[in-house]
Amino acid sequence: MRIIGGNWRSRLLTVLDLPGLRPTTDRIRETLFNWLGQDLTGLHCLDLFAGTGALGFEAASRGADFVVILEKDKKAYANLKANLALLQSSPAAGIVEILHQDSVEYLKQQADRSKNLIFIDPPFQETGLLNRAVIEAGRVCDDSAGGGIYVEFPASRAREEFETLLPDWHCGKYLEAGQVKACLFRSGRG
Repeated sequence: MRIIGGNWRSRLLTVLDLPGLRPTTDRIRETLFNWLGQDLTGLHCLDLFAGTGALGFEAASRGADFVVILEKDKKAYANLKANLALLQSSPAAGIVEILHQDSVEYLKQQADRSKNLIFIDPPFQETGLLNRAVIEAGRVCDDSAGGGIYVEFPASRAREEFETLLPDWHCGKYLEAGQVKACLFRSGRG
């Protein structure tokens, strides 16, 4: 897997073969970052349930000021740290922090409207986990400087389920690719 754009463009990430790990494809990441724009300067980002960290590393590569990458699995966390060490041979402009922590618990500890861009892409088999993360993200995210809440979910679920969980947000961008659907939610708070 490779970084698509920014300072780390074309750099490779090591991907482990772990149960439930489903890296976001190049095609989906390219679409997402076309929606977001190529320059994420000034944004504070969270990459929840990071797995390979592709979304968080991509945001850092594109100039995000601060990126927190969270992963609960010990092996995946160690791999994230190793990938960051390799990428830092050409440092990104912002700060990248990798935490070995539960993503939903981390979100619960964050202040209201304290992050600009949140990536949510948990193991698909854990429906309740995805729902809890989406609800908390709606409280934590402030997209007034750009960003939003990106949610990747199984094709078996309807977009409307997530719109119900985020009543103050709307799905501004939407895609379907094989067994995956994704929405980039934007605030309706004005």
